[in-house]
Amino acid sequence: MRSTRQLSNNSMLVLGLGALAWMFTIGAGTSSASEEPRSKPNPATDLSGLTQNWDKKLLSDSRFTVLSAFGGAAVRDNETGLVWEKTLQTDELSWIDARAACINKDVGNRKGWRLPSVPELASLVDPSISPGPTLPIGHPFTNVQLDVYWSATTNIHNPTSAWLVFFDSGKVSTGYKTITFHVWCVRGAMMSAGAY
Repeated sequence: MRSTRQLSNNSMLVLGLGALAWMFTIGAGTSSASEEPRSKPNPATDLSGLTQNWDKKLLSDSRFTVLSAFGGAAVRDNETGLVWEKTLQTDELSWIDARAACINKDVGNRKGWRLPSVPELASLVDPSISPGPTLPIGHPFTNVQLDVYWSATTNIHNPTSAWLVFFDSGKVSTGYKTITFHVWCVRGAMMSAGAY
């Protein structure tokens, strides 16, 4: 295990109008972000039409869906819309090898995998869980190490390093790309990593 190293007046008006619109939407019968989902999706159901729910905190029993279309080898995170490999390899790789491993990965007889951006990888962290693994209670993943995982996000202040997520503590930091860490591949459109 490794250790981790003014709003203007116009903006206020826009925020006020946004809040007013939100109240009318709630009053019109749509669900609010704090409501629990009405039902858990059936794992055999086509989930391609589901939207991302980054504005919601789903309960453990409805957050993850093991995908039968992938032979049970992949998991859809119903908060983010991303599909993650269910069983992780325990090998440690350099950053460039980690990217290549995901590109070449075949999970559930499907290609199209990649190394996640740092916000995507960190979205799996439940900071209320300690000690790790810092994943939501009831998650379906196996072989998650109490250790460090690579993200695809390069540190713009030092291009020889990339961002990491520590699943023993939930912290996020950077490490040199030549060091070996664990890999967790994802499938789906990449969320911009921003200026990290």
